[in-house]
Amino acid sequence: MEGTVKCAANYVPLTPISFLERSAVVYRERVSVVYGSVRFTWGETRERCVRLASALSVLGVSRGDVVAALAPNIPAMYELHFGVPMAGAVLCALNIRLDSAMVSVLLRHSEAKVIFVDYQFIGIAKGAFDILSAKGFKLPTLILIAECDPKQLSITSSTFSSSAIGSLEYESFLETGKLDFQIVRPKDEWDPIALNYTSGTTSSPKGVVYSHRGAYLNSLSTVLLNGMGLTPVYLWTLPMFHCNGWCFTWGVAAQGGTSICLRAVSAKTVFDNIVEHHMTHMCGAPTVLNTLINASVEERKPLPGKVMVTTGGAPPPPNMLFKMDEFGFLVTHSYGLTETFGPGTVCTWKPEWNSLPREEQAKIKSRQGVHHSGMEEVDVKDPITMKSVPADAKTIGEVMFRGNPVMSGYLKNLKATKEAFEGGWFRTGDLAVKHADNYMELKDRSKDIIISGGRKH
Repeated sequence: MEGTVKCAANYVPLTPISFLERSAVVYRERVSVVYGSVRFTWGETRERCVRLASALSVLGVSRGDVVAALAPNIPAMYELHFGVPMAGAVLCALNIRLDSAMVSVLLRHSEAKVIFVDYQFIGIAKGAFDILSAKGFKLPTLILIAECDPKQLSITSSTFSSSAIGSLEYESFLETGKLDFQIVRPKDEWDPIALNYTSGTTSSPKGVVYSHRGAYLNSLSTVLLNGMGLTPVYLWTLPMFHCNGWCFTWGVAAQGGTSICLRAVSAKTVFDNIVEHHMTHMCGAPTVLNTLINASVEERKPLPGKVMVTTGGAPPPPNMLFKMDEFGFLVTHSYGLTETFGPGTVCTWKPEWNSLPREEQAKIKSRQGVHHSGMEEVDVKDPITMKSVPADAKTIGEVMFRGNPVMSGYLKNLKATKEAFEGGWFRTGDLAVKHADNYMELKDRSKDIIISGGRKH
């Protein structure tokens, strides 16, 4: 319109980096990360992330470069979600269940310049480096992450020096960074922030590219669909390598929350942390929920308050939902893929359903539901005619998404990108029906997938 102008005063590219910047001001002294006996505040987390970005820059990492990570849910993994994009780079969080051969394939395909490796997975990384070296490929710089909690088993310094693939160590690396480093913000909010790989049974993994814009909007959506108020306490039972922790890595920061990091998940560690930290939110596949409901009497503890749980993957069976409710967990079912930044739909609960019999409630909760507020649309369509299937709970069609939290495309695979976006929608390959209320329910899958830990890839 006449008289308007787009300028720095009214337009800034959206990026999750801003969540950290704000929380470091508003919640500077509030605890941001907990890992065993280790504690960091939001002020400290920002400083560490700035140092990380600075150190990466000195190492030669620049805008658009890929930085890989092979680590569990530990403080360093959380910091990488901010420090890497603050250097202008793209984070590639690798599945810690992969073997050396697959890690070598992904390092080669992504052209990662640096890889951060937790000490537990140094053998996997060394195997991958051996494969790459034998084929004559240039190796990324390796930075090893030692155990930061003195109360947990730590790796010895002698292991560092004997490593044949690198001598840099994470904490020492951070110390080389400068606090006055100028954060590299995206020039365009469509610039890449993350690279996540899918896993197919009959084809090579695809590198899914996430944008700063999509990550920003989906992070806020996770806050809304999970009913996160200010300063939530989030337990990391969902791997951060999985779709960047469904964007909770950034979403928790938006609310000044506290991330409780777990190296490994067990019923005892979950219940202990819930009671100790008054945890409010967590996510996990039905396999995680199953672990909790089958906990022994010794492991189980009464919850200090209701805990919001988002689950995905296979629909949770009724008995699991009943048990979780009895224990004090409020479960919400969601659905999505790597290409939709994790959950793209949620089975939003309606108050009128509270009066239904428990069995009927369980049936409804097992549905994949409707798109969340950050996703523009989800539909079940005939993949040939692109017409919506009738909401009769019988006619099967393909689930398709459209919106900002949809990938930018597949790295170095324009053909696959165009095929996925044919017709102006992202074609998931999942088959579903629509109920009369337009809530969808998955019935089958037309593509080959691997289910790892109960999650789709």
